[in-house]
Amino acid sequence: MQTTTRARDKAKITPSRSARSGRSGRSTWEIAELYPPQGAWCEDEYLALETNRRIELSDGYVEFLSGPSIPHELIVAFLYHALLNFARARKLGVVFFAGARVRLWKDTIRVPDIVFVSNEHREKITRPFCETADLVMEVVSESREDRKRDLILKKAEYAKAGISEYWIVDPELRQITVFKLEGKAYAVHGKFKTGRKADSEILKGFSVDVKAALAGLQQ
Repeated sequence: MQTTTRARDKAKITPSRSARSGRSGRSTWEIAELYPPQGAWCEDEYLALETNRRIELSDGYVEFLSGPSIPHELIVAFLYHALLNFARARKLGVVFFAGARVRLWKDTIRVPDIVFVSNEHREKITRPFCETADLVMEVVSESREDRKRDLILKKAEYAKAGISEYWIVDPELRQITVFKLEGKAYAVHGKFKTGRKADSEILKGFSVDVKAALAGLQQ
């Protein structure tokens, strides 16, 4: 008798499959209310996000980056190995693959595709992020939003943060543009098309073949 009563009571409070199916597939928009509104995010809230998505923080706004394509990842891998081999052979500093966070200033954290931190600034590499960088690289993705972010927004932010050199690798234009910091803004060190080698201003002797880089071939 007791078992029957419990079963009957459970049936009263447990939604039937048909009742639940009416809500199936609906987005749980209410969960967004658990997070800060755009423009009000702080570093602690950003760093507390547990996800494998690539997310950046820009002046209190969280920005979700597009998932990288295979060609994009091959280009990043090529550049990483080229820079790593050069820096390691000369004991110049640390090179990070995509995923390392760089704190530009309070509540602005970017995740460049490639990051180089010289030995001079090595003590600024902390557990949650790098407090600075000497050189960063971005491989431009296909969407209009990604292109605007890399070509305009990040360029301005990296210059404001005092990063000495910025490489924009543009598969669409088949070009690598290297910017050097002059005062508080970037000047073009060189625009390198296929058939040429893109070289660094701050790392004398470092260069990559543009055609090979864009093809994602290993050195």
